[in-house]
Amino acid sequence: MASRGQVLKLFKLLHRTRQEVFKNDTRALEAARQKINEEFRNNQDETSEQKINELLKIASDVEVILRTSVIQAVHTDSDKILLIPRKDLLQDNTPYFDKPTKKHES
Repeated sequence: MASRGQVLKLFKLLHRTRQEVFKNDTRALEAARQKINEEFRNNQDETSEQKINELLKIASDVEVILRTSVIQAVHTDSDKILLIPRKDLLQDNTPYFDKPTKKHES
C-alpha cells in the first residue's frame, strides 16, 4: 500500500532532481516545478491503491530519466552548442571492436 509518506518522499525527490538537472536554467526550473506540482495536484484525491502505485511508478521512472538522460546545452554561437554534462552522467568509455578478441585458453 502506498502511504502518504512515500508520495511526499517521491515528490521531494523529483524537486531535488529538477534543481540539479536544470541548475542555472530558470525557465526550465520553473516549467519543471509547475509540471511536477500540477501532476501531483491533479491526482491528490486518487483513492485507488492500484492507480496510486501506477502513478508512483511513473513518477519514479520520470525521476530516473531526468537524472540519467537529460543534459544541459548552451548556444555559444549561431551554429555551436556547448554541452554541460553533470559529473554523475559521465562514464568511462568502453572501446568498440568490430571483431571480438579470442579468449586464450590455459
